[in-house]
Amino acid sequence: QVQLVESGGGLVQAGGSLRLSCAASENIFSLNAMGWYRQAPGKQRELVATITPDRRTNYEDSVKGRFSISLDNAKNMLYLQMNSLKPEDTGVYYCNAQRVGMDYWGRGTQVTVSS
Repeated sequence: QVQLVESGGGLVQAGGSLRLSCAASENIFSLNAMGWYRQAPGKQRELVATITPDRRTNYEDSVKGRFSISLDNAKNMLYLQMNSLKPEDTGVYYCNAQRVGMDYWGRGTQVTVSS
């Protein structure tokens, strides 16, 4: 069982920045991939970005060029640097880890972008 704890959400004005963090309970190299997902009110959870232990990344089109996902293997931490935030980025952001076909989720952190 992989435990994930997010932090770093908050309220920010449009154009601002936030950095989300996710602490994993296990060595990142034991995982197949990690990622960030978000869920806006009334909408389904959607992919934001993913990263593998060897640093291969994938981004949802609307965040390319604005968000950056990264890992700190020594600390078992996952990060999401979010710049040029827009009101449509508002939602609960969830940390995800995948291992051998299993998905693990954190409880989420709220990001609110005001216009």
